[in-house]
Amino acid sequence: MTTTLRRIQQRIQSYPIPKTEESLLLRILVQALVIVGIIATDVAAEQMMSFWAIPLSIIGATWSWKRRRHRNITAKFLIAISMLVVLGAFLGDLLTNFPDSRIALAKLLIQLQVLHSFDLPRRKDLGYSMVIGLILLGVAGTVSQTVAFAPWLLLFLLLALPALILDYQSRLGLSTLKQPIRFTSIKYSPLSPRRLGIVFLFIVFIGLGLFAIMPRFSGYQIQSFPVSGPVELDNKSFDEQNRNIVNPGYVKAGKDSDPNGTDVGNNQTIGPGQIDDTFYYGFNSQINQNLRGTMKPKVVMRVRSQAPGFWKVLSFDHYTGQGWEVKRDKQLTNLSRSSWSYRFFIGTPITKANTKQVIQSYTLTSTLPNLIPALSYPQSLFFPTKEIAVDPEGSLRSPGVLVEGLTYTVISQVPYRNQTLLNTAPTNYPPFIRDHYLQIPPEIAVQIRIKAEELLAKSPKPLTSAYEKTLYLTQALKQNYQIISDLPFFKNQDDLVKEFLFKYQGGYPDHFSTVLTIMLRSLGIASRLTVGFSSGQFNPLTGFYVVHNTDAYALTEVYFTDYGWYAFDPIPGHDLIPPSFEEVVTFSVLKQFWNWVASWLPSPIVSFFSIIFNEILGKIFQFIGWLWRFISSSLLGEITGLILAIFLCFIGWLGFLQLQKINFQRRLNKLPPVEKIYQQMLFLLKEKGFTKHPAQTPLEYVKISREHQPDAVANIIQEISQAYVSWRYGEKSQNMKDLREQFKMLVKLLNSLKIK
Repeated sequence: MTTTLRRIQQRIQSYPIPKTEESLLLRILVQALVIVGIIATDVAAEQMMSFWAIPLSIIGATWSWKRRRHRNITAKFLIAISMLVVLGAFLGDLLTNFPDSRIALAKLLIQLQVLHSFDLPRRKDLGYSMVIGLILLGVAGTVSQTVAFAPWLLLFLLLALPALILDYQSRLGLSTLKQPIRFTSIKYSPLSPRRLGIVFLFIVFIGLGLFAIMPRFSGYQIQSFPVSGPVELDNKSFDEQNRNIVNPGYVKAGKDSDPNGTDVGNNQTIGPGQIDDTFYYGFNSQINQNLRGTMKPKVVMRVRSQAPGFWKVLSFDHYTGQGWEVKRDKQLTNLSRSSWSYRFFIGTPITKANTKQVIQSYTLTSTLPNLIPALSYPQSLFFPTKEIAVDPEGSLRSPGVLVEGLTYTVISQVPYRNQTLLNTAPTNYPPFIRDHYLQIPPEIAVQIRIKAEELLAKSPKPLTSAYEKTLYLTQALKQNYQIISDLPFFKNQDDLVKEFLFKYQGGYPDHFSTVLTIMLRSLGIASRLTVGFSSGQFNPLTGFYVVHNTDAYALTEVYFTDYGWYAFDPIPGHDLIPPSFEEVVTFSVLKQFWNWVASWLPSPIVSFFSIIFNEILGKIFQFIGWLWRFISSSLLGEITGLILAIFLCFIGWLGFLQLQKINFQRRLNKLPPVEKIYQQMLFLLKEKGFTKHPAQTPLEYVKISREHQPDAVANIIQEISQAYVSWRYGEKSQNMKDLREQFKMLVKLLNSLKIK
């Protein structure tokens, strides 16, 4: 046994020591890339999960530099054992982060890099570290929901440029920089700050250009969606007796004078009062529209969605005179999920309209009530609790409040808004619609109906369908009534709709939706009040919609028999119809950039370029979008796309060669006659594979041609080259007629001899 071990040791020692990488600057740059990747991952994940890895990796890289010429067999064994331990920890972490494993993978990669940093003798070992830094940056890009990691991306690029140059020098075996760089020579160095700066700006410019013109298509081609939640929500179920809406912004019974002020908001369910400045008053089973005040803007969630929309939270069926309530608040349907999946199946919408699947992932940055925002008609929900509940209005309810850090995903089947079909929808509603969505206080019913008919009578054409009447009344409220910021409180006997229409000629923004809903009901059109969030502000750099608490508002939903509920927004300043997937622009970033540029240009110029963009470029982009969808939709499309890409590359290569010839000919036409003949000869010989090196003098080139070309060809090369040297350096005139004849003879010789 001892003899065997001794032989193994001797064999290990007999192996040649691998060639080490001696460039200290390259090692420093590679370590900096790794550090940037680690920091970018922490910044994107909004936690300090791996900051410890920075000093450890620096210690490892320093130790590796000191021991770069040693075999380090013991260290290699310890690293291998540690990697197995890290793998075990990763598998355990993976189970707790299922199904979103990106953070767990990033942790594994960082831990492996720390271990790897203790053994970096060769250039390719440094190359692995560079790739790990790049992968970490990619993980940061997928995890990040803000542009906070963007500066680290630019810093990574700035460091990667000199690192790649030094790595390339090492691959070529060129001497590395061992002495301090002199200011007189740095200008001509590959690491010149000026050169690196130009390349850096060029890459950033090209990258932003490509980002702007990239088509935006619906994502989520896989069916595994991000879900994660804090411990207090994980696998939580409803209490047997309590499935109520929990809104921290509402005053809780018996806690009005809570000395600590914990979990007690300012919103009141009845009577005059002030709006809570954090939580929207509409997310409750009963809302009071006799509240006054405004909220302080605060980001509450970020949404990645295939299309913009109204992130619906709750619908109300019963009007109380100064607000709304959910009459069937206790009639909930509990849904449970399996233990191996986070998916809740809610149901498929019953509608004759065509639908489109729209997937949304929500990440909360602030606490919200236990109502789950989602696009209309959610079909599936991926959520971390054991149970959820669905009310008769289709709203989703969680067993606990939605806390900061929660991520969930919704798949909605959103109906198309086909106005032609909706105009044909009858108003003979089924009993469950008549019983709940035509309610109106009898003391105001006649007066409100007369006012609604008075507004409809102003239409230039007869309005026969419920859809046409709804559209017209929605627009009429926008145009004839105004938002009043200092609206007085209503008295106990006052009715909101009457005060809005006949006394104040306006009201708060949400009052417009209440008025529209009641006016439609007075005409026999089934409608309800729905609250939720607008799409928010889209960030083209991250792909997320950033939603604030102030983006919450109420709109009106109208029921069309056989087709379902459709939203209308009567609030001044809002679109008549909320944004939808039907308005998705394939080249959305490019459109946003154009809108910004257009805001600075005179109207005639904007109109001219708008025609060009819509009529010409718009059709081109539309064709590109269709082509990309076709290519990415099937195997046949992928094969077609590959053939098309090869063909375009071939055409581009031919065009590039032709452009080179044209540019060369233009340059020749500007040269003196002797130099023109000489350059034509060099170009001809280059095409035949006999290229003159830039460092060679003309006579050195002649000498080399004697060794590779026939005598007849070499003689002509010598004669033209000698004439060029005599003209260029001796300022002697030459016989141009004779030189042209010699060049023609050279062309014939090369063609006849087929020299390559």
